[in-house]
Amino acid sequence: MRDWLRHHSDVKTIRVAAVDLNGQARGKRIPVRFAEKLVKEGTRFPFSVMNLDIWGEDIENSPLVFDSGDADGVLKPTGRGFLPMPWLEAPTALLPIWMFHDNGTPYAGDPRHALADVVRKFHARGLYPVCATELEFYLIDDSGREFRVPPSPRSGKRRPGADTLALRALDAFDRFFTDLYDACEAMDIDADTAISEAGPGQFEVNLLHSNDVLKIADDTWLFKMLVRGLARKHGFAASFMAKPYEDWPGNGMHMHFSITDEDGINQFDDGTHGGSPLLHNAVAGCLKAMAGTTLLLAPHANSYDRLVPEAHAPSGIAWAYENRTAALRIPSGSLKARRIEHRVAGGDINPYLMMAGVLGAALIGIEDELTPPPPITGNAYQLDLPQMPTTWQDALDAFENSPDMKRIFAPLLIDNLVRTKRQEIHYMAELSPEEILDLYIDTV
Repeated sequence: MRDWLRHHSDVKTIRVAAVDLNGQARGKRIPVRFAEKLVKEGTRFPFSVMNLDIWGEDIENSPLVFDSGDADGVLKPTGRGFLPMPWLEAPTALLPIWMFHDNGTPYAGDPRHALADVVRKFHARGLYPVCATELEFYLIDDSGREFRVPPSPRSGKRRPGADTLALRALDAFDRFFTDLYDACEAMDIDADTAISEAGPGQFEVNLLHSNDVLKIADDTWLFKMLVRGLARKHGFAASFMAKPYEDWPGNGMHMHFSITDEDGINQFDDGTHGGSPLLHNAVAGCLKAMAGTTLLLAPHANSYDRLVPEAHAPSGIAWAYENRTAALRIPSGSLKARRIEHRVAGGDINPYLMMAGVLGAALIGIEDELTPPPPITGNAYQLDLPQMPTTWQDALDAFENSPDMKRIFAPLLIDNLVRTKRQEIHYMAELSPEEILDLYIDTV
């Protein structure tokens, strides 16, 4: 890490940042001369900071605040090292950190530790998840009363309609995407294909798969931060909000995963189109836990505007082969690449909690040798299927009462998240739809 700073002598300040339960970066600005002490000793801030609400406010009656004297935890580098922050004007380094107790034990309320715990459980069984994410976002002109697609920097024109898989839509924002890919390379984010999506100014970027699950979650979190910051540098907004426009598709965050053995052999592939028993176990676990994980897949008020029938987002609990109307899709292609695509999550998720919930549910299916119902065919929206929770409150109740979530997450994290979402539900009821959009455009 010290070598990075020596090779970037123009960097004068450091941002240290941890991920709270809402996926927000919480941290400090520190002069670069304190870098060595930071790397060796870490930094400190209150445990309560890891579960602030979406406004950045303390959770009322949380035992982490006054009852404990608002005690500090110690935050140490994650191992990712220093990264540039290309969306800022001054050369700045970002150091990702995560929280521990003074005795060195991980803080159970840290979402990155929650994902690390799930990964360790897989490794203890000789299994190694391989994950990739696909992130959808809108580029938005939010300078007026209503959201609009920004004018193209090339032509000065706005294209108000959808332009799916259109090169001209990408070309219209070529400078932004060129800067984005350069920044991803500088930040060691493995960004792959970019396409235009079904909404005006909507795009999707795929991040390459890896068996380093924590890096994939890191990349996803960092990519969201980068896209939002870089868009502002270019004079418009970028948002992963689940549903910025009432009449256009929402933003999804699809997660692909397979599971290998120690030799890297895909355990979902048995040489047949149907896939291995382990794949079926994982599918069954994800379906069984779907109601409980909905809060992690749709964590905000705006999330539930996306999860409605016929809106390019799943609403029924089902799986299928090569069928994008199902919650879980088994893509076609090479059998050696046999994998599960989890299609429910919105772009507004905390990637650490979402991935912990999905992989944890899959592991439950494997541990309990669960069998899924038959895969569906045809349009899932027209079938009589069990449905995911349709309201934020119902999703919160399902999460809090789910036996599966209690197997995946520490009691402290469950309690913290439930308290956080109860507070948000209460205060969000006081806001107008316009105020909700204004809140979420730069936060989620």
